Amino acid sequence: MTTPHRPRRRSRGLLAALALALMFGGCATRAPGPSPATDGPEARPPPDLMRIPDALPVLEPIRAGGPNKPYAVLGESYTPLPADAALSQSGLASWYGRPFHGRRTASGEVFNMYAMSAAHRTLPLPSFARVTNPANGSTVIVRVNDRGPFIKGRIIDLSYTAAVKLGVTGLAAVQVERITPEQIRNGSWLRDERRDPPRVIDGDEPPAPAVVLPLPLDAATPESSTAPTAAGRGYWVQLGAYRHRSGAEQLQRQAAEAIEGLGPLLAVFAERALHRVQAGPYAQRDDAQRTADLVRQALRLAPVVIERR
Repeated sequence: MTTPHRPRRRSRGLLAALALALMFGGCATRAPGPSPATDGPEARPPPDLMRIPDALPVLEPIRAGGPNKPYAVLGESYTPLPADAALSQSGLASWYGRPFHGRRTASGEVFNMYAMSAAHRTLPLPSFARVTNPANGSTVIVRVNDRGPFIKGRIIDLSYTAAVKLGVTGLAAVQVERITPEQIRNGSWLRDERRDPPRVIDGDEPPAPAVVLPLPLDAATPESSTAPTAAGRGYWVQLGAYRHRSGAEQLQRQAAEAIEGLGPLLAVFAERALHRVQAGPYAQRDDAQRTADLVRQALRLAPVVIERR
């Protein structure tokens, strides 16, 4: 038996490092800037990506281990921030899409290039962040559920849709600000959103969800005969919000027809001049998330999970 040559050992070491990098974030081994020939949307992407709502900041458990323990990629060591830490930074943003669509992120979730998500090297997983493109003034809110980018000079890797909404076609200078659990708890994260309220779709337009707030128990009144008699405690999947009841009922019918067994769980709630289409309640967040995944696949929507206490 011969002794392996050193170059082979180095090659194996490099492959192992690249595999580890890929595990912590699909963007780790990407060439600088996405290539239209190898990345981008599928042949039939969801329509009107600009109307996909931003991620909705909610309180989620952040465990100390798993994706939030110190790690090393390509010879560099990283220590994720504490669960309640704030972060504000400026730098370059990139994006990742089709080659990683459907693959697991560092948090164990499935990457959806059409969801409003992102990868960051040190933010706790999951986290929410406000990303601003100073060149055009666009701002989005993303849910950070992956690690990366590991190419020097970049600070965040956006999902394809988040990049589209920000006007990031390759690399772009951005500002990233974490929305902390305390800001979610006291509602102060809404300071910018109040100045520029989210657009709500009228009933005669195709169903599309709007960015909305988690609801207190006594704030929601069911409007549909198929709805639960009360907005019960637990986790709800919000499919959309409309100014006109007709739009909400249209989405309710489409969801009931598209997903077997969902009809009895669907309700239209009236609150603050909006009509919200929600399914629930679910006792466990994981159960609500499974329904949200079904809705996303069947209706090409971007549902959000909210909690009523």
